[in-house]
Amino acid sequence: MEGKTVRRPHIHAALTTSTALLLAALTACGGSADAADLQRPTVPGGVTAQASSATSVHVMWNRAADDTAIAGYDVYRKGRMVKSVAASRQMIDVDGLTPSTPYTFTVRARDAAGNLSAPSEAVAVTTPAPTPADHRPPTRPVRLRGRVDGSKAATLSWGGSTDDIGVTSYDIYQEDSRIHSVPGTQTTAHLSGLRPGTVYTFTVRARDAADTSSPDSNTLDLTTPSAPGAPASTAPTDLRVTSRAQGKEYAIDLDWAQPDTGGEIPAYQLFIDGRLTTTIVWGGRPPAGRASYRLTVGDPRGTRHSMKIRAKLPDGKWGDFSARRTVVLGEGPA
Repeated sequence: MEGKTVRRPHIHAALTTSTALLLAALTACGGSADAADLQRPTVPGGVTAQASSATSVHVMWNRAADDTAIAGYDVYRKGRMVKSVAASRQMIDVDGLTPSTPYTFTVRARDAAGNLSAPSEAVAVTTPAPTPADHRPPTRPVRLRGRVDGSKAATLSWGGSTDDIGVTSYDIYQEDSRIHSVPGTQTTAHLSGLRPGTVYTFTVRARDAADTSSPDSNTLDLTTPSAPGAPASTAPTDLRVTSRAQGKEYAIDLDWAQPDTGGEIPAYQLFIDGRLTTTIVWGGRPPAGRASYRLTVGDPRGTRHSMKIRAKLPDGKWGDFSARRTVVLGEGPA
């Protein structure tokens, strides 16, 4: 059975004012929300630095801890801060460096009160010589495979790429976000900090010293086990996305295995490139087993789109997201 589309406006949730009222009350009494926070965060561990190209270095580290909360991380080169990132990030690219030059990096954690941790252990790296003649991208990594390690980690491995000059690093992507990098001599990666009961979609790209990336590897879906006592996943599975020309437009066909929710699923939300695009509702009784949907787009051939869906559960809430799928118009699945 094919669904029909209901377009819905974006709704912005109203912000609560309880935090603002609390801050106002503290200020009126001569207090400060951060005055009592004098404890420094712990030192970030596991700091690594690797040359991504002749003029850039990729720095990564593990999460620090704080008695309240980590607000961000500051990256230093020879004692001078060069980058600052939010608490949700544990990696950064430092650009604008000089080829064939040694550098030393440290990382410090920062809390909302401005307390800084002690500097991490210093890590040294040397940028490679420039390769101005390297204009050809590496070949795509092949046979990406992996396994989950408990409910919060995973290990990936893949077949190595080749390049006319040499592969300097492999970048691991979760959907369209780079979450990890390893040296070009390494074809495995251990990922930590994942969430229990979550579907992850991984790809890998090779990168050379000219900062040119390969095409994506094959897509790998991994689902971390739910935490003890947590409900089963409600994510649709085995999502398939294809496209075909339809006059001057393209028809995109999706079909998927519906989750077991204990009742009928009245609707699905379709997200394209990370944005809610349509709500799919059925013209009659909801289908059993696999479901399908077709939409038509007027984008030119070669346009790339990523898609994922989630079901409306019998209790009216929205379920877990499916794995993401990418399609290139006129070329089938990417």
